[in-house]
Amino acid sequence: MSEKTIDLRRLVVKAFHMTDVEWGEENDFDYDGHMTVSKDMIDSLVAKEPLIEKIDIQIIPPGEHDRYTETIMDIVPISVKVLGNLGDGVTHTVTGAYFILTGVDTVGKPTHEFGSSEGNLKEQLTLNRPGTPGDDDYIISFDVTLAAGKGQERPGPTAAHRALDEFMQTFREKLKSMDGNRATERHEFHDVIRPGAKRIVVIKQVAGQGAMYDMQLFPNEPGGFTGGKSIIDMGNMPVIVTPNEYRDGILRSMQ
Repeated sequence: MSEKTIDLRRLVVKAFHMTDVEWGEENDFDYDGHMTVSKDMIDSLVAKEPLIEKIDIQIIPPGEHDRYTETIMDIVPISVKVLGNLGDGVTHTVTGAYFILTGVDTVGKPTHEFGSSEGNLKEQLTLNRPGTPGDDDYIISFDVTLAAGKGQERPGPTAAHRALDEFMQTFREKLKSMDGNRATERHEFHDVIRPGAKRIVVIKQVAGQGAMYDMQLFPNEPGGFTGGKSIIDMGNMPVIVTPNEYRDGILRSMQ
């Protein structure tokens, strides 16, 4: 970097690539790219959430997208902070496997706001875009059935996101303990100030109209839910985030 460049913060993202995902006795990974998913937690998650009637998990292998899906509420990567806070330090993340949160209520009404995406997953999900799985990625579908009429009120989708977040935390704890020196990929990002250069601000409009159309910021984990603050509860006021905070998953869509 130039002597005039001021390096504010450094974010290192270490990725562990999964090449196969299957059912197992616990939620786990290994360094060879093998990931196992367990349903053991599901009953306890449903019991904790009065608005959730049922949770179903499906493993969708690459290329097997010609199947029905309930409306897609979010696509969530498996990431965890190993060192520092969101936007700096070290983050471990998984590539090759991503969670999709879907929702419906007991009378069949999809959990959505302005438009729903239930139908054939092959037609409803565009692959190979920023924030979506690729052609060769596994999808773990976390499908939540809410009590009747609760999919269009904030407590319903919030319960679905909270249940998924608790389920994913078991993966995050495993991921956090993995040796970063054995990561598949390593990427380094810097937030810098260049005195005399143009000052650039990117303005992003986020959801915050009310009902269930919401956005969470500042969660405990990258792309997580727990610890996050609703943009609605913050009065829909402007919030400044750094480029590395954005890269590190400081926003969580609540649709």
